[in-house]
Amino acid sequence: MSSIALKDLSKVYAGGVEAVRQVNLEIEDGELIVLVGPSGCGKSTILRMIAGLEEVSSGEIHIGERRVNDVAPGDRDIAMVFQNYALYPHMSVRDNLSFGLRVRKVPRPEIEKRITRAAEILSIERLLDRRPRELSGGQRQRVALGRAIVRDPKVFLFDEPLSNLDAKLRGQMRTEIARLHQRLGTTMVYVTHDQVEAMTLGDRIVVVNGGEVQQVDTPMNLYRRPANRFVAGFIGSPTMNFIAGEVKGGIFRRGAIAIEVGAGIGDGDAIFGVRPEDLDVDASGPLFAEVAVDVVERMGHETLVHFEVEGQRAVARLAPDYAGQRGDRLRLALSRDRWHLFAASGRGERLN
Repeated sequence: MSSIALKDLSKVYAGGVEAVRQVNLEIEDGELIVLVGPSGCGKSTILRMIAGLEEVSSGEIHIGERRVNDVAPGDRDIAMVFQNYALYPHMSVRDNLSFGLRVRKVPRPEIEKRITRAAEILSIERLLDRRPRELSGGQRQRVALGRAIVRDPKVFLFDEPLSNLDAKLRGQMRTEIARLHQRLGTTMVYVTHDQVEAMTLGDRIVVVNGGEVQQVDTPMNLYRRPANRFVAGFIGSPTMNFIAGEVKGGIFRRGAIAIEVGAGIGDGDAIFGVRPEDLDVDASGPLFAEVAVDVVERMGHETLVHFEVEGQRAVARLAPDYAGQRGDRLRLALSRDRWHLFAASGRGERLN
C-alpha cells in the first residue's frame, strides 16, 4: 500500500491546450478516492499521469516517498483497470491473469498462488479455462480486476471501468469493487463521469471541471455543502434547482419568491439553490413558492413533480403516494437549513 501526492500538477498539450491546471491532492494510504466530472474535464488525464502513460508538463507526482515523474510505468508498482478490459482474446482467463507475472519472471508456484487467490476473491474459479469471447461483460471485467489483483500493487487505478456495462451490471460491479477495497485495503484511484458511482464508492470525491479541482470532500459533505454552483449542480440526481435573484437586507427575492437568508449575506445578485428532496408539501416550513404542477413522474419509491417558478423549470421529490395531477396548485415549503446560496458571478462560490 502507498499514499499518493500530486503537487501543482499540470498538463499542457501541443498548441497550448491546458488539460490539467495546478492540481494539488493528497491521497491517503489505503484510501479509495474517486475523480468525477464531465467528459473532457481532465480527470482521466490526471489518472494517466499518475500511471505514467501521460507526460507531466509541470508539477510532481509522489507514490509513497518516491517522486515518480521520470519513473517508467512498469516500475511504479501500480495496476490499471481500463474501460475496454484489454484482455488478450487468444489466451485463457488463467493465461490472461498470469501473463504479466510471467513477463516479470515470478516463480510458477507464486503465480498459481496469486491466481487462486484472485479467482477466489472475484468468484471466477470456474472461468479460468475459458477465453474472453466466452465471457459476459461482467465476467470480463472481473477478469480485468483479477489481472490487477495478481500484480499485488501499491496502487490500483481505475479508468471508467464500468462504462461498457448495463445498469444492472454496473450496480453489481460497484459492489464488487467496494468489497475488493475492503478486503485488500489497497490505495485506489477511480475515475468516472457517473456521480452515482462516485457517491457510492469513494471515501472522498474529487470533483474536476475544466482541468481544475473544484472540491475534495466526503460524499455527504459534497452533497450537503457544495463549494460552488458547479459542484452543487453536478452532484445529485435530479440536479439541484437554481433560481437567479437578488439579496437585499437579508432576504433573497425573485418575483413572488421572498426567502430569508440572514443578515450575514451581503446585498447583490445571487443564485438560490435547493435540492428536489428539500422541497415539501408540508405547510410548516418556510414558503418556497406556490406553483402549478406540470409533469408528474411516479417512480414507485418516489414521485418527481416538475413545475415552473418565476420563469425557471424546477422539480420536487415527493412521497411515492403523492396523488396530484398536472394543473394542480401546489404549495412548496423549504426544509429548514437545507437551502444554498451562491455568487452570481465568477465560479459561483458558496455564500452561506
